[in-house]
Amino acid sequence: MADLNTDSSLAAKNFRPHLKVDRLLRPVHKFMEIEASGGIALLLATLCALFFANTSLSTSYVKFWQQTLSLSLGESTIEMNLLHLVNDGLMTLFFFVVGLEIKYELRLGELRSVKKAFLPIVAAVGGMLAPALIYLLVEGRGVAVRGWAIPMATDIAFVVGFLSLLGKRVPHSLKITLLTLAIADDIGAIFVIALVYSKSIVMDYLALSLGFYAVVFILNYLGVRRVLPYVVVGAFMWYFLWRSGIHPTIAGVLLGLAAPATRLVTADNLTSYLRRFEEKLRQDPDHADRSSLRAVGYEMNSPLERLSADLHPWVAFLIVPLFALANAGVPVQMVALESRTAWAVILGLLIGKPLGIYCVSWVAQAFRWVSLPAGVSMRVFFAASCLGGIGFTMSIFTANLALESELLQAAKVGTLLGSALSAGLGLYLLHRFLDRRELMEGDELGDEKARA
Repeated sequence: MADLNTDSSLAAKNFRPHLKVDRLLRPVHKFMEIEASGGIALLLATLCALFFANTSLSTSYVKFWQQTLSLSLGESTIEMNLLHLVNDGLMTLFFFVVGLEIKYELRLGELRSVKKAFLPIVAAVGGMLAPALIYLLVEGRGVAVRGWAIPMATDIAFVVGFLSLLGKRVPHSLKITLLTLAIADDIGAIFVIALVYSKSIVMDYLALSLGFYAVVFILNYLGVRRVLPYVVVGAFMWYFLWRSGIHPTIAGVLLGLAAPATRLVTADNLTSYLRRFEEKLRQDPDHADRSSLRAVGYEMNSPLERLSADLHPWVAFLIVPLFALANAGVPVQMVALESRTAWAVILGLLIGKPLGIYCVSWVAQAFRWVSLPAGVSMRVFFAASCLGGIGFTMSIFTANLALESELLQAAKVGTLLGSALSAGLGLYLLHRFLDRRELMEGDELGDEKARA
């Protein structure tokens, strides 16, 4: 019992410094660990899909994903095949986690400080505009022009996964910058999907969907902390948004942004409670209310943080790999490279992404609007920018919305090749530039900027 009392005293006494370091860094480290491992699962699922699509199993592979499922709700019936169930249904959870990540970054992460977030945000804007412009220049005119947004986004899982191959040689500040850049990319891609790739909108259903979204904020205002009411309301919101003609995955992002982010138990509350709990243990160790201690610990995290921690592994290890398994199965034929659409995507990812990220960042740095991450030189930053050309998940998702038939197949082949070439180029340049001399030069440059 003495040990328990001592532990409680130490927890109360040393909580604040532990909070400052651990609270800010632990979610980032955990996120990167999951994304790095999830990148491996995503790669394996992609290879399996390519195997099925390019062997005698291709017919069975296509038929499997075309199986139709239906669900009746009164007089209404939801009917979709397995492919749409993954793309419109399960991917809503992926976008929900994206919404949670965006809100976390805005409230507690890098995006909460305009000064810290300005470099990745500026870089993301350049990394979205340049690939879209190259796509339009290569594609010219025609139906395929509708796919201009395909090479705009960056795949977080693959980028973090490939960075993990270089181990501790990659500065942590560079990882944070790329992570924030990819999240800013996702924000841009979400706006494009909502504004460009939605069908003709049925206003009645849209109004009903927005009405249920308003209920989410009412529940939040009333202090509802349980997940079930939000799940029920969110399901109705998704359904009516789907019927309205707007892509239903947008509901995931909106719900993620509305997740309660307030922690009911602050550092001061916990310190005070631990002191009172310690006193109760001394007076009556057998009847101290340990269930309240569990509840206090539970409310140290907001619903946003708990949902992100609970759902992130499912999204990284199940939903995104399942999406790849369902969508990456394209016949890889040389004839696909005769399509301008394929080359528009390849060049957009391989050339447009790094040039857009690097050039806009260089201009912003020249005007002293931003500064490079600590310990990172311009050469290393360019090498990392090449990894921004890995646009796998969001690029294929956008291609499914923008194009059909042969053009869709060409865009997917272009996405696979462009992402693979970007990954290879980025890893090669980082491996070459990330030596001791390069890092020392980056550190000296950072010191000079700090003195200036």
